[in-house]
Amino acid sequence: MATDYDAPRKTEEDVSEESIEELKTRRTATTQSAVVDEDEAEAADSFELPGADLSGEELLVRVLPPQADEFTCASCFLVRHRSQIALEKDGLAYCTDCEG
Repeated sequence: MATDYDAPRKTEEDVSEESIEELKTRRTATTQSAVVDEDEAEAADSFELPGADLSGEELLVRVLPPQADEFTCASCFLVRHRSQIALEKDGLAYCTDCEG
């Protein structure tokens, strides 16, 4: 984008005056908007608290069996692609991140 260096520049006072006017108009616009009435019980149901009893919940995730080209790292227990094996020791495989 081309810049016209001959055009008069705005001073800091001009910019601050404009921003103050914008803030005033925003404030009046937000105070005139309607207040949302939300049921507290419905809002609380949408949050999961740590330590909550989730024994009655069902998993909605499709679990796949281990694939032939995957392994589980014996250190971090992440499922990785076979190309990321850095070390195999005593029948256990370790990924490049853990052995790096």
